[in-house]
Amino acid sequence: MSARLIEIFENANKNFLQSDLELFNLKVSERTLCGALMLHLNDIIKDSEFSEYKVDVEFNRNKNGKLKTFVKTIHGPGDVIVKINCDLIVHSRGNNIKQDNLIAIEMKKANRKQNQKDDDRLRLIALTKDSYDDIWSFDGKTLPEHVCRYALGIYYEVNFRSRIITIEYYKKGERFDVKEINF
Repeated sequence: MSARLIEIFENANKNFLQSDLELFNLKVSERTLCGALMLHLNDIIKDSEFSEYKVDVEFNRNKNGKLKTFVKTIHGPGDVIVKINCDLIVHSRGNNIKQDNLIAIEMKKANRKQNQKDDDRLRLIALTKDSYDDIWSFDGKTLPEHVCRYALGIYYEVNFRSRIITIEYYKKGERFDVKEINF
């Protein structure tokens, strides 16, 4: 499935770069870039086998009137809390129990602080894991309590000065590919 999702993303990204290059020339905000990419991703998703899925920017899931957040402890020199509020996601909004979450995208400008970039990468690692220390449960019949099981995570870094986009792909909690694109 991840190969097909990469194909969908890369086609959307190609269309995005072709039709919205002026946004890169203007060096607009990450939010604006995500919104424009969302439109291209939505166009391809709606005409694919994943047409029942939705593309959302900075989606916050509410459950029983409470904001749904994800808190994860990672063992290391200290506990790290990862808040889940991804820049751009493709998901079923809870309507597909077997595979609710398809793609999670985090976008950063290259001039951001390294810890902000690392936080986004950590979020993608967490979101693409099937479980972490049994915090998430998934029986295939009900949605897990916490957001997880994204089939694909994408870290998207824009370097306006060098005119390069670095794309890192994640699945099952690990980075498995890195690509660079000139724009």
